[in-house]
Amino acid sequence: MTERDIEFVVQAAAPRGGNRQRLKELIREDEDFRRELVGHDNVFRALMSSEEMFLRVSPRLFFEVLLRQAHKQMTHKVHTVEYAGRYEVAVFDVREVDELLAEPAMLYYLADMLASFTRIQSFTLTTRIGPGLYEKIRFNDLNLDSLARFCRLVEPSQRFAFYKRMADLCLFISGVFPEYTRIQYRYPLTGEVRVKFLGTGRRDMAEYEQEGRKYYGLAGQQPAAEKLGLRSVLDRLREHFTLARKPLRFLAQHYLAGWKRKLFAS
Repeated sequence: MTERDIEFVVQAAAPRGGNRQRLKELIREDEDFRRELVGHDNVFRALMSSEEMFLRVSPRLFFEVLLRQAHKQMTHKVHTVEYAGRYEVAVFDVREVDELLAEPAMLYYLADMLASFTRIQSFTLTTRIGPGLYEKIRFNDLNLDSLARFCRLVEPSQRFAFYKRMADLCLFISGVFPEYTRIQYRYPLTGEVRVKFLGTGRRDMAEYEQEGRKYYGLAGQQPAAEKLGLRSVLDRLREHFTLARKPLRFLAQHYLAGWKRKLFAS
């Protein structure tokens, strides 16, 4: 947390608190205290009442607050919702979602992931396609097919970041923008499956899940995953991909309904 983040949390959660400096120290030193203060309802309300929230806190803290609030709210639900084609289906897996979000490393990972999609990186690679012939290939990290093409061009030892980003993208789209998967896969008026052209990535929800699991698995196998302390989280996401997207869908529906396209570089 940045100093600005800590100042905001202390002011929102304990506006008439006594020793503010001590509260700031406890946020840094005590994980349980930090969790309680960041998850305080007053912090959530203070963020949601501002249209310029990113001028007040970092995107990372913003999404952590939303995930903690979603975690609390979802424990009171009887079921979550999944899509089967164009229909919603009730799934009684609230306890499993609760257990997943109760893991600090998982909640922090999801907050980081959501924050990463508030900015998109585009880049160009010049590659040789023949004697004296070169081609410029443009990529951006919000396009799964673009990332997959780029990943194939780099050395295997350098693929961790691409595997991770592709997996995160599958989770992000299927969790925060599930409507995109339906529009992308079916014609909106007839409901029929779109014609797939060469090089285009028409995918339904099941395919995003399948590819997300695959890339989380590949990312978790890379040495970089162990060095960064992410192997366990990536393995959990591969195993529980559908559970991990439930809180993302909840906060997208209940907290970000009118803000999604402003917050994310969609």
